Amino acid sequence: MDENILIKAKELIDFTNGQICNRCLGRKFSDCVEGNGNEERGAKIRDALNLPLLKEDETYTECEICHELFDKIDSDLVDLVKDKIEFLGVEFDTFVVGCWLTKEIAKKDEEINSKFGFDVEVIKKEINREFGKLLESNLEQSVNFDGEDVVIMLNLKHFLKKNSEKPVDIKIQINPIFIEGRYRKLIRGIPQTKWPCGKCRGRGCEECNFTGKQYPESVEELISETVLKYSKGYEAKFHGAGREDIDVKMLGSGRPFVLEIKEPKVRNLDLGKLSEEVNESANGKTEYLNLKYTGRRRKADIKVSSPDTYKVYRALVKCDDEIKEEDLEKLQTLNIIEQRTPIRVSHRRADKVRIKEVKSIKTKFIDSKTFEMIIKTEGGLYIKELISSDEGRSNPSVTEVLNTQAICAELDVIEVGIK
Repeated sequence: MDENILIKAKELIDFTNGQICNRCLGRKFSDCVEGNGNEERGAKIRDALNLPLLKEDETYTECEICHELFDKIDSDLVDLVKDKIEFLGVEFDTFVVGCWLTKEIAKKDEEINSKFGFDVEVIKKEINREFGKLLESNLEQSVNFDGEDVVIMLNLKHFLKKNSEKPVDIKIQINPIFIEGRYRKLIRGIPQTKWPCGKCRGRGCEECNFTGKQYPESVEELISETVLKYSKGYEAKFHGAGREDIDVKMLGSGRPFVLEIKEPKVRNLDLGKLSEEVNESANGKTEYLNLKYTGRRRKADIKVSSPDTYKVYRALVKCDDEIKEEDLEKLQTLNIIEQRTPIRVSHRRADKVRIKEVKSIKTKFIDSKTFEMIIKTEGGLYIKELISSDEGRSNPSVTEVLNTQAICAELDVIEVGIK
């Protein structure tokens, strides 16, 4: 073994008055001494220094760094974890381990690293790794640092307290599941997400019949209630790729969404059967398609607009004055739209001008004051205001091009394109 390593190791042993266990000694030299684990590395260093085996060293009492903390990493602790899992009724496939340490242990570990210039893993990482390996050999689940189902936390802050009733406390952090799909809203009058009562702000009052809601149901609630029932989750949160107005249908192949279920005790759901039950209970109001599991990042992806995203709408347009069928050809001039934040949403959206593109328009003449318009646009264009002009805030507009006030009498979303 390199002489410089042995000199530094001897200095460390002297600094702790010989009160350092093989595991903590080996960890400080894990980057330069080979061995099957830190305990073996520490034993090698002692042997190279002609020091007695730790169990034979009568001067050794307790490690100044870990205070024999690793003695707690045993089958009894595994049993505590199993009991906690059984008590909570949690189902999972993957996990990671975390821990909270006493200030004394963490401070001493950092002090030695600083004094001797060690750049190795801290004691917390070794505890997490070693207990993770022990759990893997006793459970059917495996450690996974990329998308773990649960985090098993060991609270070791009471470890140094004498006669502590709970030297080790176990906490299970249940990570959410994410279900992606598309929804269709087949009737008008339903919001996408739960809408708190405007008067009581969700507390419950006579105005909302003490429900705390402005509307009795939503696209979110019509699926989340069933998913929460089977997943035994704590709460659901709905993330949609944009949203349509309450009086607008969402047709075609549907709008993409991700449903986040927090603290689910059951993770492996039959999404096919779940979809059937949800659609049946929605009773023709909404429909949920192509349900599949997805990752945390997806909820952000579908909420971010992209130049490649688009939407297709069907609008029933009513005009104040009579028009001719050939007048509808003028609407093909609608292309680049400068649209200031609409008056109806200005209380909750930043007041700015957005530049959006109309990709295509098809029209169908119905009568002298009514026509249907199928319009494909860049995501984020307000269709009702494109038609009405919104007091000149949308420029150009259907109203301007036809030279008569036009309004959107009905609006349906028939396609949402997204990456």
